[in-house]
Amino acid sequence: MTVVLKLGGSVITEKGRRETLDGEALDAAADAVASARVDRLVLVHGAGSFGHHYADEHGTTVTDGTRDAAAAMDIHGAMTTLNRFVLSRLHDRDVPALPVHPLSAAARDADGDLILPLDQVRTMLDEGFVPVLHGDVVAHAGEGVTILSGDEVVTRLATGLDADRVGLCSTVSGVLDESGEVIPELTAFSDVADALGGSDATDVTGGMAGKVRTLLDLPTPAHVFGPADLDAFLRGESPGTRVHRD
Repeated sequence: MTVVLKLGGSVITEKGRRETLDGEALDAAADAVASARVDRLVLVHGAGSFGHHYADEHGTTVTDGTRDAAAAMDIHGAMTTLNRFVLSRLHDRDVPALPVHPLSAAARDADGDLILPLDQVRTMLDEGFVPVLHGDVVAHAGEGVTILSGDEVVTRLATGLDADRVGLCSTVSGVLDESGEVIPELTAFSDVADALGGSDATDVTGGMAGKVRTLLDLPTPAHVFGPADLDAFLRGESPGTRVHRD
């Protein structure tokens, strides 16, 4: 069974403070991964307080790029620093984790479509390793480098690896309705558009709305849940919100 799990940047960092790790939360997540019985696990982590500050400073987004190598390295360097923190916690628990940095493996074509070959990830999985990817900057034809979000990495992994399960560990316990209650199952964006402040035709690239729209396009069901349910997800349960298209 192949499982793709994303640890949200806001879960493992203190997002309001530049380059500040939430060590307790990361330790708990690493404990859950170490105790999980998953044959083929791929991890992705978000940027949190590491990459986002630099991306904002340099005006770099998923569509607006930069040709300033120093700016690109500010963002990429922050993300690799966070990646090393994640790897260190996993190695402390004997998880055979290895990094895969999207800047060195991925690109966007002139239409903005992501090209991310997965041979490296598949081979790592076959050899018993846990690949750990992250949000990053990537070379973008005609734009220099642009931002690649962790959510987009999850999408590419889930489809390219034919993942059996996909999980997004967020700061909230699932997708919430207008009353703040967790929606157990979600099969159409229109069912939650009012609560998320968008419409089915809106091009949303961030926040929970963006995650829901992305997950609804996946060929396999996905789950959105909070840190307290990470163990349950890795045990094969269905915590939080199960997102799938009918």
